[in-house]
Amino acid sequence: MKIAIVGIGGVGGYFGGLLSKRYSDDKDVEIVFIARGKHLEEIKANGLQLITEKGKFIVSPDLATDNPSGCGTFDLVLFCVKGYDLEESTKLLSPHIDGNTLIISLLNGVDNTGRLNSILHNGKILNGCVYIGAHIVRPGVCQQAGGLCKIFFGSESNEPIDGESIENIFREASIDAEYRKDITNIVWEKYVFVSPFASATTFMNKTMREILDSTEGKELLEDLLEEVLSIAKGQGVELPENIRETTIKKASAFPYETKTSMQMDFEKGKKAELETFTGFIVNKAKKFGLSVPKHEKVYAALQNRLSL
Repeated sequence: MKIAIVGIGGVGGYFGGLLSKRYSDDKDVEIVFIARGKHLEEIKANGLQLITEKGKFIVSPDLATDNPSGCGTFDLVLFCVKGYDLEESTKLLSPHIDGNTLIISLLNGVDNTGRLNSILHNGKILNGCVYIGAHIVRPGVCQQAGGLCKIFFGSESNEPIDGESIENIFREASIDAEYRKDITNIVWEKYVFVSPFASATTFMNKTMREILDSTEGKELLEDLLEEVLSIAKGQGVELPENIRETTIKKASAFPYETKTSMQMDFEKGKKAELETFTGFIVNKAKKFGLSVPKHEKVYAALQNRLSL
C-alpha cells in the first residue's frame, strides 16, 4: 500500500509521523510526505522530529518530496493542508489518483469534499476531521499539545467503503480513528467548535481560555457561535441539542496558553484561513438571507489587518 500525507504541518506532521513510525520499515507499505520549503529540506536531511505529550521521536518516511511525479498511484491520500492550499495540492496529486484511491480530507472547514470533487475525476473522496493541538515549532519539528488526537472520517455518498480496513491502518500506527456514517454532522460539529474560537481569538488577540475568562470575549464567542449554528441549520445539519455547552467544555480542556491556528498565523504575519472560518459564514449568510453582524464585524477588521 502506498500512502501520501499531503501537508506536514501540525496535523500532517502528527498523524503522518505516527504512520511513518509504524510503517516506514514495512516492505508492504510506502509512506510519502508531501511538503515544501525549509521544512521539507530538514525532513529530508534529518527526518521529522515529533514532540508529543507521550514523548519525542524522529521518523523518516520512505520519501519526502514536493514533487510526486515519480511516485505512481497512491492507495490512500490524506489531505492535511491549509484551506487556501487545497486546490493547488489537489492538482499536484491528481495524476497519482485512480478510481481505487481513497482520499480523506482532514482540513478545517466544511466544504472540502465539494472542492475536491470539482477537481478530481477519480478516487473515492471521504470527509474527515481531527481534534488535536499541534503546530510546526521550526523546520523539521512538529509539536502536539492538547486535543483528543483523534481522526473521524467517513463517506458522504452511497458508494461502499471498507471503513474498517482504513481504521485498522490508523490503529496499527497507534492513531485513534473512527469511521462514521454521519460524517457530515461530525465535521460540522467540529466546525461549530473551531470557527467561533478562530474568529474570536484572532480578533481579540486572546487565547481560547482567555476568551472564556473575559466577559467581553465570552459574549463575542457566544454571538459568533449562534451565527455559525444559524448557518448549520440553514444547511440542514443535525447537531446535538447541547452543542453550545459541549463546545465550551471542549475549549476548557485545552491548556490555558492554547491559541488557535488562525490566531498564530496572524501573529506571525503568515497566510491565514480567514475565508475558511469567518469569510465562509459571511458568504453563506448572504446566500441564505441571514444576519451575521458579529462575523461581518470580525471579518472586516481582520481583512483590514491583513492588508496592513
